Amino acid sequence: MSEVNELAEKLKSEGERFVSVFTGLTDSQWQKEVYTEGATWTIRNVLAHFATSERGLLELFESIRQGEAGAPDDFSIDRYNAAMQARTKELTPQELLEQYRTIRTKSVAWTSGLSEADLDKQGRHPFLGVTTLREMIKMLFLHNQLHYRDMKKVLKT
Repeated sequence: MSEVNELAEKLKSEGERFVSVFTGLTDSQWQKEVYTEGATWTIRNVLAHFATSERGLLELFESIRQGEAGAPDDFSIDRYNAAMQARTKELTPQELLEQYRTIRTKSVAWTSGLSEADLDKQGRHPFLGVTTLREMIKMLFLHNQLHYRDMKKVLKT
C-alpha cells in the first residue's frame, strides 16, 4: 500500500472511530468541561474545534500543495480557535457531528488524491512551523487523539 493510501486510510478509520464516540454521548456528557484555562471548552466545543480546525487546515494544505507558503508568520492559533468557537456556538452537537463527518470525508478524499511527491511539499503549519504535507497530515490525527485523551479523562469522572 502506498504512503498516500496509508495516510488516507488512517484518517478514514480515525474519523469513523470519533464519529462513533461522539454519537454515543449523552446530553449531559456533551456539557462536561474538558479545558478550563482561558475559555472553558466542553466536549461540544472540542467537536466544534475538530470540525473547524480541520476545515481550515485542509484549505491550508491545498494551498501548500499548489505551491503557496502556508500559514502567515503572524497567524494566531488562539485567535483562530476563539473565532471558530464564536462562529459555531449556536450549532447543536448533531450539526457539529455532521460538519465533522463532512470535512473528514473531504480530508480523506483530498489525501487519497495526492501523489507521493506531494507529501514532500513544504509550507508553514500554524503549530508545526515549516514542514512537509506528510507531517501535517499526520498531525491531523495526532491532534485529535490528544484532545480525545483529555476528553476520556473527564468522561470517566
